[in-house]
Amino acid sequence: MTFVVAGVSGNTGSIVADALLSAGEKVRVVVRDEPKGAAYRERGAEVAVADLADPIALGRALEGASGAYLLIPPNVTASDYSAHQDRVTASLVEAIRRSKIPHVVFLSSVGAQALRGHGPIGGVARAERALAEIPSVRSSFLRAAYFVENFAGSLGSVADGVITSFLPADLRFDMVATRDIGFAAASLLLEGPKSAGVTELGGPARSTRDVANAVGRIIGREIGVAEAPLDAVVPVFTGFGMSPSMAAAYEEMLRSLAAGKLGFEGGHRRLLGPTPIEAVLKPLLVK
Repeated sequence: MTFVVAGVSGNTGSIVADALLSAGEKVRVVVRDEPKGAAYRERGAEVAVADLADPIALGRALEGASGAYLLIPPNVTASDYSAHQDRVTASLVEAIRRSKIPHVVFLSSVGAQALRGHGPIGGVARAERALAEIPSVRSSFLRAAYFVENFAGSLGSVADGVITSFLPADLRFDMVATRDIGFAAASLLLEGPKSAGVTELGGPARSTRDVANAVGRIIGREIGVAEAPLDAVVPVFTGFGMSPSMAAAYEEMLRSLAAGKLGFEGGHRRLLGPTPIEAVLKPLLVK
């Protein structure tokens, strides 16, 4: 069996590929540029060059495989982020149809049961529905919680004794380390088509206060939470180079989360990633 893995230049796809290769499985990685696949080729993986928005090239990359890990890669400069998501989704659907691959694990998100109201999550929700309508493939939708790594941008104020957050300090919500997403996706691929359906993936962190406390344990001092107004999301994110469209989508998602409207649907298979917050944050704090 050969497994195709997209997104190997990112946090989740790299873990999926590594886990499968470590298990002795045959892997074909999908990269946009040949040099990005060199390290995987050295480990025995095949390398397919394809843009996920190119259904013909991606279809060739999927041919003959038993399963694939697919996702919609972020495009922080997209002038219309929703259109970017839908364009990639259309390509994934066409490539799956062309290749007749029997099983796909798709990186979805907490809240994907709703088609609107959660910013960028709407795009993966639409993708879930589109993939589910392809009769030739069984799809496993991995609905991952809020990434712990999203707090990397909040650590710049640690020297002042706080982490900054657009979310209330004690708001309870699910978070997960991206490495646990990769391991879960690899496991679903190995299970094969019987893993089809929705899997909800959370983790041990449950609030911004949890994150601040973990930072405090790492550096050995008490750390608080400085709550920033949601009206500042767009100017802050665009200041970092994000397009106004994507920044507005993230503001909508954060507002939904802050209001307690963004959570798991329930009634599906539920997994908990074991990686503690400290394991994610320590490399970002101790250099």
